[in-house]
Amino acid sequence: MSSPMDSALEQARTLFFQGVEHFEAGRLEQARAAFEASLSHAPGRPSVAGNLGITLCHLHRFAEAVPLLELATGADPAYADAWASLGLAQEALGRWPEAVEALEQAIRLSPGQAALQLHKAQCLLRQARVQDALHAFDQCLATAPEFAQAWSARGSLLRELNRLDEAAACFEKALAFGGDAELNGYYLASVRGNAAPSIPPAPPRRYVEGLFDDYASDFQQHVVGQLGYQGYERLLRPLVDAGKTFGRALDLGCGTGLCAPLLRPIAETIDGVDISQAMLEQARRLGIYRELTHADIASYLAVSQEPADLVVAADVFIYVGELAEVFKHVRRLLAPSGRFLFTVEAPEGTQAGQDLQLLPSLRYAHSEPYIRKLAQASGFRVDEIACAPIRHDQGRPVEGLYVYLA
Repeated sequence: MSSPMDSALEQARTLFFQGVEHFEAGRLEQARAAFEASLSHAPGRPSVAGNLGITLCHLHRFAEAVPLLELATGADPAYADAWASLGLAQEALGRWPEAVEALEQAIRLSPGQAALQLHKAQCLLRQARVQDALHAFDQCLATAPEFAQAWSARGSLLRELNRLDEAAACFEKALAFGGDAELNGYYLASVRGNAAPSIPPAPPRRYVEGLFDDYASDFQQHVVGQLGYQGYERLLRPLVDAGKTFGRALDLGCGTGLCAPLLRPIAETIDGVDISQAMLEQARRLGIYRELTHADIASYLAVSQEPADLVVAADVFIYVGELAEVFKHVRRLLAPSGRFLFTVEAPEGTQAGQDLQLLPSLRYAHSEPYIRKLAQASGFRVDEIACAPIRHDQGRPVEGLYVYLA
């Protein structure tokens, strides 16, 4: 006759195997429920806790997964799959040192997993351990020489280190091995300079959207505090000081709402548009905007019908590229006595004479002749174009143009 303990263990075993079957069939919620039920009958069992933690990782429930995976790896230090999931969970939670430690354990126990090596490299980068990250990328590519995503990530690091020829070679490898053609083509054009056959007219939307979604939580502290960004204030200050008021102001690429407090005294209503939903959530908390729209600028302007008396784009066109369509639609929407204010980054180096330049920073620069040409073609009057720094980058001022059209 079986004891209650034997019966509980048998139930735990049955539920465990049900969970495995559900997991292998991709039925993650059913697997989670089965593993949780199994663990209730056999608390602390490492194999069950590990499988439940792995399942929760697949469900993106990372905070719940971590203690289960720590229990599993603590009880069984050779549990490679649990170490891998623990590393990925810690990465998702932004715990970079803990992620690296767990991923290293997983790689040691199960060598040759290029994807884990790539995650390790990216976590090292998050800690500004640049040389360690570069070494990790090299280890990853030694394991999987045709891993396009790793070539692209290595190229991005070399681009940031200003090792542009090496970065270009990486992006070419990424393209050759089937990497994302739009993204890697954009990256390649940014480091090719004069050797680039053509400049992409606009960045890939998912690049810009992902960049600012990731950046939203500490955007203002980083850009204003660390980079000394004051371009938005310098752009708007002349209007604020003049005391002129407007009906509707449209803040293109409004981001977290840096312009809003300056616009509030001079505009009856303020609407904003931005490509990043996370940025818009920050702007919404200000309680200043009447309406906030999640869209890229060009698409928004193309369908917009409501007139505006003031259109502002502070440090935005660097992530737009070609501006002809933007100018055309702003002109269509702008009231007869309206104003169009914006900043652009000034071209530099050997390409300074070009109308449009894609820089290794992945930002666009626009020349003054290009701006004047578009203004004339679109029916704008140029009131002023002033040259002054917009922000600092790596300790040096980034020169820009402050443009006032009517």
